[in-house]
Amino acid sequence: MSSSTATKPRAEQVRGPEPSAALRRMGDWARRAPLLPALIFVIVMTQLPFVATLVISFMNWNAYYPEERGFAGFDNFARVFTDTNTRQAVFVTILLTVSVVLVSLVLGLGIALLLDRKFRGQGIVRTMMITPFLIVPVAAALLWKHALYNPEYGLFNGLLKAVFGENAPQPDWITNNPLIAVIAALVWQWTPFMMLILLAGLQSRPLDVVEAARIDGASSLQIFRSMTLPHLRQYIELSGLLGAIYVVQNFDHVFTITSGGLGTANLPYFIYQTFYTAQDYGRASAAGVVVVIGTILIATAALRTAFSLFKEDA
Repeated sequence: MSSSTATKPRAEQVRGPEPSAALRRMGDWARRAPLLPALIFVIVMTQLPFVATLVISFMNWNAYYPEERGFAGFDNFARVFTDTNTRQAVFVTILLTVSVVLVSLVLGLGIALLLDRKFRGQGIVRTMMITPFLIVPVAAALLWKHALYNPEYGLFNGLLKAVFGENAPQPDWITNNPLIAVIAALVWQWTPFMMLILLAGLQSRPLDVVEAARIDGASSLQIFRSMTLPHLRQYIELSGLLGAIYVVQNFDHVFTITSGGLGTANLPYFIYQTFYTAQDYGRASAAGVVVVIGTILIATAALRTAFSLFKEDA
């Protein structure tokens, strides 16, 4: 055995020579190659349509006036922010999103506090409580429109008859309160989502600290206000932001329950109406880009909140 071989560490003699950089790169590509078809499929199906939408948003493209097609610059975006109908759609979108998220958060927190207690049939009740969130949105909207809101055979008017007799008022819920009708249907579907996140937050509380506070004489209200709410702050932020991402782009309930009428047209419905009815592809694309940018901003805030939760757990 030569002197150079003898001086090498025993572990290095067992491992052998280190692979070269080229071999490491080849190994990395070999591990990533099976994922390339899925990556290409995602890019083709998601990014290329968005790029096409972005290009069309800078064009004057109306199917009713094909001879006027051409480059429009930022005119479509200016129309999105200055048009009266667009501003109304933006206002309805904000009102719808804020109302649904806040009411769902309050109801979800109350239900989570109840489900955090031990009782018989707890698992069954939890499963039943998340059922509305699992229903397809169009099916849920149809359920509310026909089974609950219908003035002739709906459940709400049937309950009024059962309580107050045959002379009970039979209101047309959608016509009288269109925006509230849409908000109620969305709250029913999104409350379980909020409840699940907040229940997970409640179950991650340090119970020994809560028990110590009870032993020291703190009431349930004091524990909730001084310990539970501060602990749930980030979970409330996360559920609110995630809910806002989905509610801000809601189309199913507005289209199904009111068809965008009676002042309930939000931005997604306005885009659909501009594209399908007015066939103004440039303006509809510009409005779609604005909605995507707004959603990305909300999603970024949600991801930051989620990452802060993971860091706190670590």
